[in-house]
Amino acid sequence: MNKIFNYFIAAVWLINGLFCKVLNLVPRHQEIVSRILSDDHSRILTILIGISEIIMAVWILSGFKTKLNAITQIAIIASMNILEFILVPDLLLWGHYNSLFAFLFIVLIYFNEFYLKQKITKIS
Repeated sequence: MNKIFNYFIAAVWLINGLFCKVLNLVPRHQEIVSRILSDDHSRILTILIGISEIIMAVWILSGFKTKLNAITQIAIIASMNILEFILVPDLLLWGHYNSLFAFLFIVLIYFNEFYLKQKITKIS
């Protein structure tokens, strides 16, 4: 189960980074960046964020420092969603309910790293 969740979590980062941001298949992401950070440089900032998300997917799949990775993911998701909840709820796919999905994703990351993986380690 741990590996399946790892692949799923990495896929979420990859899809959001590559397809939604770098390839701009979901222009709403660039609108969010434009309103929060800068209208002047929103495209390049969106691409840089997307590349960072792709790097996160690679980091997850690499298995390098998994606890640090999980904590980093949780911090990024929480801070990003708090900012969006406050500053641009009208641009979010599910409005204020986006925070519910972000919370569930955080719980999945936490459960996968700090419960499932620890359980597997104890069995081995």
